[in-house]
Amino acid sequence: MDSGTKRRLALGFASNWVSKLSATVVQLVQVPVFLHAWSVPLYGEWMILNSLPAYLSFSNVGFGNVAGNEMAMRSARGDFEGALGVFQSCWWLIAGICGATIAGLGVGLYFVPVGRVLRLHAIGETDAKWIVFYLGCSVLLGQLEQLLQSAYRCVGRYAYGALVKSGFSLAAFASTLGAVMVGAGARRTALVFAGVNGVCTVVLCGMVRRDVGWIEFGWRYARVAEIRRLTRPAVAFMAFPVGAALNLQGTLMAVGYALGPTAVVVFGTARTVSRVALQMVQMVNNTVWPEMSASFGRNDAELTKALHRRACQVAVVLALGVVAGTMTVGPWFLSRWTGGHVPPSRGLLSVLLLGVVVYALWSTSSTLLFAVNRHQRLAVYYLGATSLACVLCYFAARRWGLVGAAWTLVGAEVVVNLYVLPAALRLAGDTLPEFLGSFKSALRGRRPLRGV
Repeated sequence: MDSGTKRRLALGFASNWVSKLSATVVQLVQVPVFLHAWSVPLYGEWMILNSLPAYLSFSNVGFGNVAGNEMAMRSARGDFEGALGVFQSCWWLIAGICGATIAGLGVGLYFVPVGRVLRLHAIGETDAKWIVFYLGCSVLLGQLEQLLQSAYRCVGRYAYGALVKSGFSLAAFASTLGAVMVGAGARRTALVFAGVNGVCTVVLCGMVRRDVGWIEFGWRYARVAEIRRLTRPAVAFMAFPVGAALNLQGTLMAVGYALGPTAVVVFGTARTVSRVALQMVQMVNNTVWPEMSASFGRNDAELTKALHRRACQVAVVLALGVVAGTMTVGPWFLSRWTGGHVPPSRGLLSVLLLGVVVYALWSTSSTLLFAVNRHQRLAVYYLGATSLACVLCYFAARRWGLVGAAWTLVGAEVVVNLYVLPAALRLAGDTLPEFLGSFKSALRGRRPLRGV
């Protein structure tokens, strides 16, 4: 692994660390702020409404992700005109889809009684519809931002792109918390969040045009053929935001239907604490993703194998370390964090942390599949597992409470793990014995591959 790659990995990890730290701080701060300004039922209903727009993240049918991978691989080969063709083709496609989705969302909310369907009491019907619309627009803007941020990956500046994105996200969340602190209600808070996100998207367009010399906004290089070629991996990518929404927001809705909004707050806050370890794992994944795309695009098999091994090693070690620390101080922190409004449950937290450990290995290993657009079969396994877990979560919560609901999430992680690791090893040209042997070598202080 050359010094340039190591430098980019170090900068990428540092920028992702800042990004995740900012997100974690916001999550930790927002719970006491919301609970101080709003009642527990109002905050619970806000969380339920906040979960709905996440399903709109699949509206671009995955073209933002596959376009970023394709642009990175073409740029690594020096094909900048081809990368620009991918960018312009997918830009207009995503913009058109998002515009149509916003129009469809508005029409749908006009006819659907959101408050009555979700059994809301603290938030009125009209306010509930506007909240979903505002938050939905924010999610759709994120689809364009994803494509814009991918441009920085193509020129080896993904660390800078990640840092810019985290700054924009922090500004949006800070504005939301500020609105709550000055007495804004749920509807006005959602409007503030959407407005700040809109401004950030416009600013990011200008920054990308300035920083990435070959990027042009237009349709000169746009081709329908590019869209057709990327359709299959893009459709497969659609399963992941849907599955993530089912895993995160869908289970919250299931718990809400089974046990009520107060249980949603208990389950949601405990899961937020448990996901501190998950954030560390995602930092590793986001760091190696661009380098995997580039090394695979250059046909550098040795570097691809090295990146996969080292990423998995770091992710598992980080997850185990953070989980151990969270088990020690988690219940105490949860009680202090919520000011006693949410009772801590060591049993619930333990099960959620077990799911994080199982998640650590498969999510990092699957980064290789994502980075080179070889994720189609994984999409089937992931969506199937999370869909079943979401359904079972409702019945498990009714029968065994919140701990039962948490066990359904662990089961979904195990199912996905059984497919991902063998598939990633085949793609990396690695074998399971050699992969496990690299873990032993790392623990003994030896490098898993020469040059790593």
